Amino acid sequence: MAESPPSFKRRNETHQTYRLKWAAWEWLYNIAQCRCIGMEVRLEGPGGRVVDLVAVGPENTIYIVEVKASLSDFSRDDHPPEGLVALQAQARVLANRINLAQETLSQAISYAQKVQPETWEEVHAYRQALADCQRLEREQGVYQTRLVTYSIKFHDDRFLAIADYHYIMAPRGVIPRRRVPPQWGLLDETPSVVIPAPPKDIHKSTGIVSNILRAIARSNTTAMMHFQGVFFTEEGAVFPRDSARVCPHLRPLSLWERGLNTRQFLRGGRR
Repeated sequence: MAESPPSFKRRNETHQTYRLKWAAWEWLYNIAQCRCIGMEVRLEGPGGRVVDLVAVGPENTIYIVEVKASLSDFSRDDHPPEGLVALQAQARVLANRINLAQETLSQAISYAQKVQPETWEEVHAYRQALADCQRLEREQGVYQTRLVTYSIKFHDDRFLAIADYHYIMAPRGVIPRRRVPPQWGLLDETPSVVIPAPPKDIHKSTGIVSNILRAIARSNTTAMMHFQGVFFTEEGAVFPRDSARVCPHLRPLSLWERGLNTRQFLRGGRR
C-alpha cells in the first residue's frame, strides 16, 4: 500500500482548507506562472497581515489569495470599513456605562454597610448594583473580542494596495458571485478562475516586492523546519538529533516521549 505524501498541513486547519490552499498554489504556479509562493505569510508594512497565500510572478506581479472553505468563514472578513468605525464609536458609550455602574456600586456598598453592617453583602441594593456591574463587564469582554476579530480585510485600501491581484479561493458555489468584493477575483478548487480579479496599479518603488520575497522566505523556512521535526521554545529552535526524526514519513518524537525537558534537549540530551 502506497504511503500518503508528506503534508505541510497546520494543526489548526481542516483538510478541506489545506486542499484549497494547494489548489490555489497549483493555480499560482501553473496558470499565473509564479515561481515564488508562500503559505501563511506575515506581511510587513501598514497593510501587513497574515495571508493564506502570496506569490510573485513574471515582471514582479504580486498575487494574494485568501482561502474560504465556507460562506460563514468568508462573511467574517466581509465587513465594510464604516462598520468598524461605528463599532469603535461604541467604546466610549460602554465605558461611560461601566463608570456609572461602578459609581453606583460604590454608593450601594456604603449604603449597605450603613444600614446592615454585619451582613451588608445581603442587602438587595448592593446585590443589584453588583450584578449590573458584572453584566457590563461581561459586555465589555464580548465587545473587546468583537473589536479585535472584526475584519475589513476584503475592503481595506491599505491591504488592497500591496498586490496587483487579489483572489478568494473557495469551493464552487459557496460564495455567490454578487458577494465577491470589488477588486477581488474568485477561484474554485478545480482550480480555475470563476471571476477574474481586476488588475491594480500599485506603487512598487518602495521595496514592496523585496519585502514580500523576504516574508515568503521566512514563512517557507519556518514551515520546512516544523515539517522536519524542529520545534520552537523560548530558548530557541530545537533541532532533531536522530535520523528517524528528519524522515518525513515518520512522526517526530516529542520531548515527553524522549524523556527530556527542553533544557536537556538543548544540551544534546545529556541528563
